Amino acid sequence: MSAVTEPRRFLPLVAGVARGPRIEPRTVRVSLTDRCDLACVYCRPSRTDGYLEKRLDDDAWKAMVRALLRAGVRRVRITGGEPLLHPRVTELVAFVASLGVEDLALTTNATLLEKLARPLRDAGLRRLTVSLDSLVPERFWRITRGGHLDRVLAGIEAARAAGFDELKTNTVVLRHENDDELASIVEWAWARGIVPRFIEVMRVGEGANLPPEKLVGHDEMRWRLARMLSDDAGRRDADRGPAKYVASRHDPKLRVGFITGTTDTYCDTCDRLRVASDGTLRPCLATNDGVDAMELAQRGDVEGLVGAIGEAWALKPDGDTWKGCTEQTAADVSMRAIGG
Repeated sequence: MSAVTEPRRFLPLVAGVARGPRIEPRTVRVSLTDRCDLACVYCRPSRTDGYLEKRLDDDAWKAMVRALLRAGVRRVRITGGEPLLHPRVTELVAFVASLGVEDLALTTNATLLEKLARPLRDAGLRRLTVSLDSLVPERFWRITRGGHLDRVLAGIEAARAAGFDELKTNTVVLRHENDDELASIVEWAWARGIVPRFIEVMRVGEGANLPPEKLVGHDEMRWRLARMLSDDAGRRDADRGPAKYVASRHDPKLRVGFITGTTDTYCDTCDRLRVASDGTLRPCLATNDGVDAMELAQRGDVEGLVGAIGEAWALKPDGDTWKGCTEQTAADVSMRAIGG
């Protein structure tokens, strides 16, 4: 295997952590590829950090999705690396849509979205989230290590024109990098019918190598946006992940999301499973533990995969004691390889 850390099979997360989560897996993030055309400072050390040697082919990927649905998963988010780098991403989106999932979403850096937005929508993609860490071209270039903001903005405009059910942005907030842009990003997003979300930098993989002072916590973000947002604590959308949303002070139809993986973890409500592009079933973002299911997927063994999914879910730590991306094991995880 390359520089990406190889997952372990059936190993305990940490001594003394209880198993047996009270909730069942209903949501999955499926990584189409670990390849990415950017190298964001909180995700990837460089553009030459190495890739997985083997990835699921299309048939194996389809077998995996069939098994996930048979195991009870109802909401699918397609991720990467950068999923739009996969040459048949629209065909695979259409396949998932044909299975009748309750929700089908995709996360992208949008560098290739301008040409793919309409085909993805036509293929059945319902919701789209775009990473957008700055509206200043020079900053965007620096944070993403070479990204072109104009290409991303063109992709977002194409997505707006395509008419997705929901369009969101994700901004990882970094002190002295983009923390002075929160209000301008909110205003920009609201003017376009987009829901902006702000993410605390997490000590996962490359994020653990950033100086601790780079963290801008949720409370400080709320303080910076106080004139724009209502004073309530915010609430999560049912079955839609960990983000808490706060409405505009002046228009309840407008809102901002916050993901607090560092200052306020949310493991006790997590119903999420992850599938890396090499077929590893991962129960948690904050550890390399998982079940290697590539061989089962390559054989098209759906029943065997259902069993492997159960084994992976049994590895999920007890969210009452496990604190996600604040755990020491999180530093050893490749965010890009696991699908974020």
